[in-house]
Amino acid sequence: KYNGLFGTLMTVAKEEGPNALWKGLVPGLHRQILFGGLRIGLYEPVRNYYVGENHHGDIPLQYKIAAGLTTGAMAICIASPTDLVKVRMQAQGRSPSSTVPRYPSALKAYSIIMREEGLLGLWKGLGPNMARNSIVNAAELASYDTIKEFLLRHAGMKDNASTHLAAGLGAGFVAVCVGSPIDVVKSRVMSDSVGQFQGVADCFLKTARREGLKAFYKGFFPNFSRLGSWNVAMFITLEKVKKSLGHY
Repeated sequence: KYNGLFGTLMTVAKEEGPNALWKGLVPGLHRQILFGGLRIGLYEPVRNYYVGENHHGDIPLQYKIAAGLTTGAMAICIASPTDLVKVRMQAQGRSPSSTVPRYPSALKAYSIIMREEGLLGLWKGLGPNMARNSIVNAAELASYDTIKEFLLRHAGMKDNASTHLAAGLGAGFVAVCVGSPIDVVKSRVMSDSVGQFQGVADCFLKTARREGLKAFYKGFFPNFSRLGSWNVAMFITLEKVKKSLGHY
C-alpha cells in the first residue's frame, strides 16, 4: 500500500486528505515544548558540570554522551504522556474512516487514558521511551557538537548557517542509525492497547522472530528525512538564539 517516502505521502493525502499528514501535530507540539525545551536547555549546564569547572580545551566525547543521556532521560520522564498521546492519535488515524475516534482530541486523550488505564497509564512504555530518547538525544547532541568542531577546525568552515546545517544533518543521520531499533519497539509498545506485548524484551523478540532484524530499520529513510530536517531546523534556530543572547 505504501511505497517509499513520497509514495506514502501521496497515498495518505489521497485516501485521508492532506490534513491527515499533520495528524498528531497538537500532542507533537506538547511534546516538543516539554521534551525539547528541557533536553536542549539542560544539555550544556549538565555537560559543563560533568567535565568540571576547571576543564580547558575541547570537551571529551564521553562527557557529551553522558550529558545527552542524562538530559534525555530527565526530559522524557516529564514529557512521556505527550509522547503516548501522540503515538495513540497517530495509530488512531490509521483506523477505517467509519470508525468512531477513540480520542476526539489531544487534550481529551489525556483524560480518557487516565480514566481507562489509571494515572500511571499515561506513562505506559516509559522504559523503552526513556531508553530511546536518552540514546537519541545523546546521539544528536554529542554528534552535533563533535561534527561542528571538526568542520570548524579541520574543514576550514566558518561558524555560520552552512556549518550548522551540515552538522545538523550529520547528527540526524547518527541519531537514526542508533535509535531506529529502539524507536520501533517503543512505538509498538506504546500503541499496544490490547496487551499484545508483555514488555520491551517481549516486543523485541516477537518482532525479530516474526519479521526479522530488518524490521528494526523499517522506515529508515522517512525517519531520516524527519530527524534530519528537524535537527537542521533545531540547531540553526538554537545557534541563532544563543548568538542573540550573547553566548558567543
